Amino acid sequence: MIQNITTDLKATPLLDLHKELGARLVPFAGWTMPIHFLGVLAEHTCVREKVGLFDVSHMGEIEIEGEDAKNFLQFLLSNNIDKMSDGSALYSLMCYDNGGVVDDLLVYRFSSTHYFLCVNASNSAKDYEWIVRHSSPFNVNIKNTSSKTAQLALQGPEAKNVLQPLCDISLDDLSYYNFREGKVSNVESIISRTGYTGEDGFELYLSTKKVSQVFLSLMEEGCPFGIQPVGLGARDTLRIEMGYPLYGNEIGDKPTPLEAGLGWVVKFDKGEFIGRLSLLEQKEQGTLRRKLVGVKLFSRGVPRSHYQVLKNGESVGEITSGTFSPTLNTGIGLCYVSKEYSDVGNQLDVKIRDRLVTGEVVKLPFVPTNVKK
Repeated sequence: MIQNITTDLKATPLLDLHKELGARLVPFAGWTMPIHFLGVLAEHTCVREKVGLFDVSHMGEIEIEGEDAKNFLQFLLSNNIDKMSDGSALYSLMCYDNGGVVDDLLVYRFSSTHYFLCVNASNSAKDYEWIVRHSSPFNVNIKNTSSKTAQLALQGPEAKNVLQPLCDISLDDLSYYNFREGKVSNVESIISRTGYTGEDGFELYLSTKKVSQVFLSLMEEGCPFGIQPVGLGARDTLRIEMGYPLYGNEIGDKPTPLEAGLGWVVKFDKGEFIGRLSLLEQKEQGTLRRKLVGVKLFSRGVPRSHYQVLKNGESVGEITSGTFSPTLNTGIGLCYVSKEYSDVGNQLDVKIRDRLVTGEVVKLPFVPTNVKK
């Protein structure tokens, strides 16, 4: 199905291919993107059981080079950059002075003087400006390479079997949250064992001029394994099942990492970083009033963003992301609730239109992860 999309939206290099494959296109974060091809349920199941191929070329990429690159990122980001080695990737947050989140991102280390950041599509320009603004005391060179870089995500239990015949590195030697430079279908690529689905898989960074060639090669190689192109709809249901946060929903300028359950990427003992004092004060004073939790419904209903969460008829929070879980065959949601109601097993009601649907707080992720450690 081809829709008329306003012309002021950006397009990935694969837009014409998406149209040929029958994608339903929607505006997302300033881009024209496929929401689904065959359907969200079919694509979700394909990734969990076989393998799916995502176009995520809307994501932003920023390179940081120079003799102060490591020290700069140690100051800029919440996680501990010192613990990275060449060829490793790291999930981190970039925070405001008040502890709110500028963005969540992946850091890739080529060397102690060369790093690469993958940032959210909607934040690419804002992030670049923020990074440049705080770089003046450091000897670094910062480049926004988003317009030249495409990104594909190959995810699912058969991902390695599809990719290995097409690339010139051994994927058995590539562990989770590590990357290598190599060739895929003779195209220079960054091959990273990362993803946003909870399945084993790979994210590939390559030239926008060559991405169509690689996309088609992967689709052809993946045919015997049941590969399908996958849109943003299933990308969302897959990440919700894993309890992964989405910027603008679970994290943003107001929720802090500690409220969002992301304290594990805030390393207070590494030294000064932007937002440290505010977050340390919140931690030491115990002023957390709400907490991000997962809620699984007992009966029919799909929780959606901004739906009220109640306890004994009183509002105690709201849904930030929700969906029908194809894996669990029930409605699930991420939500911020008052801290006293955040314990696993606590029963809560979600107001879905004009009725209350009961569920309980469960431990995240909603379903087991299958990433390769």
